[in-house]
Amino acid sequence: MTALLIARINVLDPESMQAYGAAAGPTVAAHGGEFIARGKFASSLLGDESAQAVAIMRFPSLDAANAWFASPEYQALATLRTAAADMQFALFEAA
Repeated sequence: MTALLIARINVLDPESMQAYGAAAGPTVAAHGGEFIARGKFASSLLGDESAQAVAIMRFPSLDAANAWFASPEYQALATLRTAAADMQFALFEAA
């Protein structure tokens, strides 16, 4: 079953964020994932929202998404990710 990963992002350092995005993209693709949306916060229609930006990725399966996150290539970016932004990742099964 297809998996969606929703990343909620609060950028701390724009330069590091740009470097992280450039480095993370190929690791997503290597696991069959693709970015299907990226955007900056515009407004809250219901509830409180604190994220400045969001990214939505699609993977062929939950296993593929988990393999990407645990991969040595992606985990090597953990320090850069932490310097770049505060992030929350949520994984969902797509219907």
